Amino acid sequence: MKHTPLHSAAWILVLVGALNWGLVGLGSFFGGNWNVVNLIFGSVPVLESIIYLLVGIAGVLMLTSCGSCKTK
Repeated sequence: MKHTPLHSAAWILVLVGALNWGLVGLGSFFGGNWNVVNLIFGSVPVLESIIYLLVGIAGVLMLTSCGSCKTK
């Protein structure tokens, strides 16, 4: 697949989401809130929700556009 700006942005959002969820899981073992998106944007719930929505859309985009992931 050709790497368009949209694909690059989706890739970055997927990485941000994966790292955030990894930190959420790790933080739960140590009794802390390590949700970076919530820590940065939690004071603006609408913005936090938009970021989560964008990460989800990016995941779907990556899943559906990954040519090397599809079987022949």
